[in-house]
Amino acid sequence: MTTALVTGATAGIGAAFARQLAGRGHDLVLVARSADRLESAAQQLRSYGVQVEVLPADLADDAGCAQVEARCAQGIDVLVNNAGLGTKGEFHEVDLDHEEHMLRVNVRAVMRLTHAALPSMVARASGAVVNVSSVAGFAPGARAVTYSASKAYVTNFSESLHLQYAERGVKVLALCPGFTRTEFHSRADMDISGIPERMWLDAEQVVATALSDLDKGRSLSVPGAQYKAIVGATRVIPPSVQRTVLRGLQTRFPGRKP
Repeated sequence: MTTALVTGATAGIGAAFARQLAGRGHDLVLVARSADRLESAAQQLRSYGVQVEVLPADLADDAGCAQVEARCAQGIDVLVNNAGLGTKGEFHEVDLDHEEHMLRVNVRAVMRLTHAALPSMVARASGAVVNVSSVAGFAPGARAVTYSASKAYVTNFSESLHLQYAERGVKVLALCPGFTRTEFHSRADMDISGIPERMWLDAEQVVATALSDLDKGRSLSVPGAQYKAIVGATRVIPPSVQRTVLRGLQTRFPGRKP
């Protein structure tokens, strides 16, 4: 039986990963901050006939991150770095501690957990890492500048790891969804009222697309035709044109001022 560790596993994309990996027969290690929510999720997931561990930890905290690193180092077959958060507002007005807290989760934890999980995967020439990034990482951020930068890191980091390890039997995938119906936006207190319905994705479909792309050995997964088109455009449109478009979108971007 193989084991998958999923961070941010109690809601949204992380919970969808846990369900679908359990459906594939993986035992699970669930990581999140709330012990109560973890236990509730574990009870439901055991109905799939798999073993489920719970590991309450705050990945922004040194001790919490180290605890999850130690579990990764024991040996897992699949690592899903899903935990992430955002901030809103103009950079000079955002509390710097909040920005650093976000970077600890979005960047540092992703790097450290991946580093801890890889040695055993490389040794047996099998394993997979899925790092949940965002389409926000493909272009400058109109509002959440540090968030966009953090996701640019995650995507580049993942694709670089794919180049290093794909021929050694270890798959690494950057999952880059667009707006997905989860708790993410409400937790960041973002205004999403201006986002058209056609731009929203379903978490289950996002994860199904990611796992399909992982099975195919791809390094990048962008769910949704609308977001594939956007990402494709960012790779051919000159940066100067991108900046002009983004400035025009600022008034509709989540996190705008009232």
